[in-house]
Amino acid sequence: MKNYLQSFNILTDEEIDSFLELLVPKSLKKGEFFITEGKTCKQVAFIISGLFRSFYYSSEEEDVTYCFTFENTFLTAYSSFITQLPTDENIQALSDVDLLIISKEKIDQLESSSANWLRLFKFIAENEYLKMEKRVFMLQRESAETRYNDLLENHPEYLHSIPLNYLASYLGITPRHLSRIRKSIAL
Repeated sequence: MKNYLQSFNILTDEEIDSFLELLVPKSLKKGEFFITEGKTCKQVAFIISGLFRSFYYSSEEEDVTYCFTFENTFLTAYSSFITQLPTDENIQALSDVDLLIISKEKIDQLESSSANWLRLFKFIAENEYLKMEKRVFMLQRESAETRYNDLLENHPEYLHSIPLNYLASYLGITPRHLSRIRKSIAL
């Protein structure tokens, strides 16, 4: 965690050390939830090890996976965390996970204590926005084959760690279509 925060070159060593003292370790088993639909998110987690998927239920009650989050990354139900309103999403562990948790109250205190924290949180939020925008463009502009090849090239860890039905949902296709794409690429 310390190395991760140092990599941004924004915080002082003292600020990082103070942050580390606020973190609370937590573990979840495969299948457990970080948050479920209808709850208000009051914490951020840093994933030490493991994998999560974020999903929602469509109007037809279909489970739609829209995001995967791996280790060495922050995790939260971001809209709910910002607005302090109930979330529409579910965040589920796809493996056993180890986390470091910090509350919204502590995050707010950090933001008040130093402009460096505001700069860091702004930087992280901007990067999350850029990732989301890229994903929307991929879903709207590119074919399923192109989206799969993009994952294969840029995120091969997705293809080895995630059940195919979740991967298909993430790509916006059926599991059968995903199987056809995988077979055509393997030839």
